[in-house]
Amino acid sequence: MSDFINVVKIGGNIIDNPDALLSFLKDFASMSGNKILVHGGGKEATRLSESMGLKANMIEGRRVTDRQTLDIVTMVYAGLINKRIVALLQSLGCDAVGLTGADGNVIPAKRRPAEPIDYGFVGDIAPGEIDDRFIRLLLNNGNVPVFCAICHDDQGMLLNCNADSVAGAVAQAVSWIGPTRLTFCFEKAGVMTDLDDESSVIPLVTAESFADLKEKGIVAKGMVPKIQNALKCAENGVGEVRICKAEALTTEGGTIIRIE
Repeated sequence: MSDFINVVKIGGNIIDNPDALLSFLKDFASMSGNKILVHGGGKEATRLSESMGLKANMIEGRRVTDRQTLDIVTMVYAGLINKRIVALLQSLGCDAVGLTGADGNVIPAKRRPAEPIDYGFVGDIAPGEIDDRFIRLLLNNGNVPVFCAICHDDQGMLLNCNADSVAGAVAQAVSWIGPTRLTFCFEKAGVMTDLDDESSVIPLVTAESFADLKEKGIVAKGMVPKIQNALKCAENGVGEVRICKAEALTTEGGTIIRIE
């Protein structure tokens, strides 16, 4: 794995489970070479919102981020979760640096248009605008960047971004530095023909086979944007994209997504 810059994304299924998080971070810390971690938010922000009497507003599975919610997700994602991960990595001998997209102006974003659905203070990222020079400095210094999905709009406003999109944009940017592998750690073993059968993992997905899998309904719902994001990364310089279980991070397996 040392031949690649490894960009790894984890979600709430790991973040919400302390034992799973520590196990994953041990594997992540053991990976040789340059590496970057991107994390989502988990359920912590929802729990805090509810404790403050604010009910989470979700549309099609996505959080609507009003000003109060933006404050909460920033506190939780950029603060509690990010620094908890950094502290654990430091305990494992991994010199991590916790970051938002605003730090070093590394990940600017634009607020998503209010039409057709107004998600509030939610941002979209243009990979070409990421400052790979800042990331290069950190990697050359032996640091491990740990990004949450809070970015900014260059006008003083923080924005809540999709963590998969952040990981994809970061991977595309660091592919200008060197060969890059992007791994999405998922609760399933990969892209599967039968969600109840982990032996049904599809080892390779290409743009052509994805279109066929989607048409047949084998790939549906939340997996569709994940694969679309992965294919976009592969089209834009990322050498390898993999979807796998967190437990398989340092082993083989899962689904490789490539342009052929």
